[in-house]
Amino acid sequence: MTTSYKPADSKREEFRKYLEKAGVLDALTKVLVGLYEEPDKPNNALEFLKQHLGVSGPETADVDALKLEVIELQEKVEQLQEENSDLKSKLQQYEPNLTEQSVDN
Repeated sequence: MTTSYKPADSKREEFRKYLEKAGVLDALTKVLVGLYEEPDKPNNALEFLKQHLGVSGPETADVDALKLEVIELQEKVEQLQEENSDLKSKLQQYEPNLTEQSVDN
């Protein structure tokens, strides 16, 4: 019967080595020690872990950069829409029948 447990132990050991190599064990240990040493224990221990592991959301710098990019892209869209409208007006001046035909089709 002891041989039937060896494959499970082997998989468990592989997984432990994987977690150790990836730095997961150190990170968890640090956060758990921090929680243990916290003089006023938080009401929500899971939220404490999330905040201190950095899994509560994207980095603030990333969010700020993405917001800036959205604003820049919205401005570019407005600019291109104005340019498109101007070009349509110019086209209509030179070829009024062409634009009417395309609307009829």
